[in-house]
Amino acid sequence: MSKPYISYIDPKTMKDAAMLAELDRCKSYGTPRPESQAIRAHVPAVFWSFANSWRDVFHTGVADHAIKELCRLYVSRSVLCEFCGNQRSIKAAKAGEVIEDHVKDLINFEASTRYNDKQKAALSYAEAITWDLPVDEKFWARLHKHFSEPELVEIGYFIALTMGQQRWLRTLNIEHHQILAGEDGSMAPGFETEEALRRSKAQADYWAKKKPQVQAAE
Repeated sequence: MSKPYISYIDPKTMKDAAMLAELDRCKSYGTPRPESQAIRAHVPAVFWSFANSWRDVFHTGVADHAIKELCRLYVSRSVLCEFCGNQRSIKAAKAGEVIEDHVKDLINFEASTRYNDKQKAALSYAEAITWDLPVDEKFWARLHKHFSEPELVEIGYFIALTMGQQRWLRTLNIEHHQILAGEDGSMAPGFETEEALRRSKAQADYWAKKKPQVQAAE
């Protein structure tokens, strides 16, 4: 089992009932999974800042949850955060709004037939923020066609939040099924158990073995 570069706080040593309840929720429902929160638990203010932001901006909020899930997964593919990229939102999956086919063409979304115009507009927002691409009036006109200003604020904030967190998490060497193991809440198909995760990551076509190639907008 890989060892994280910042230690997990063992839930057995925690005294705060509210933090333990949140970790139990993470175990069952994920996004976030308990390992990342067990790292943040070193600083309770950080733990709750992320938990509350994730609840208010990702799981609820004014913008469509499935759109935000696609943006989250786009970031995972872009920054190669395996920990985040091997999770799926239970809420989006149950609604049938984000299926595995939607994940396949994320980096090349503009040329794909898997996404509608609204999804592509949101993904262009994620692309511009993630890759620091130049934007113009045409770029913003496209976004305003599909989203209200409150939605654009929330989606932009969420993309920035998840991008920063994913860039950090990928440096920590954390892995699933290490804290409160035994639950598969929010795990992607083929990653539900530690053994399944190892098999999937060993496959030649495992997604994180392919470095994304993105050409900056002209």
